[in-house]
Amino acid sequence: MSAGRGDRAAPPAPEGQWEVRFADAAAAKGWESLGRQARSNTYRAWIIMRTDPGPAAEMSRHHRLKGSLAHGTHRGQTCEQWQIEVTGGGRVWYLLDTSAETCWITFASTGHPRATDRS
Repeated sequence: MSAGRGDRAAPPAPEGQWEVRFADAAAAKGWESLGRQARSNTYRAWIIMRTDPGPAAEMSRHHRLKGSLAHGTHRGQTCEQWQIEVTGGGRVWYLLDTSAETCWITFASTGHPRATDRS
């Protein structure tokens, strides 16, 4: 059975770490594809979301999205939206739900997201 909306993206988080869950079935499917293409990098992205999902010092491959993509809403809660560059084109976007200490994966893909392309 495939993962879907609301499912956890891994085992339960131990004390002091964040939960990682899928916001919808499309994100779960994209995560699976990304894992097949870049297993080690996808695992590293998962570790980042578990341990340091909103770092004080952003890095080139892990940063908060800007403009209209800087925030997203999940279950009525507005949260910061972050991106991890998993491969040259592959990305994971997630909402940082600080009240529940949960990262909601909203987008995962082996290809570069068109929403960030500039005209």
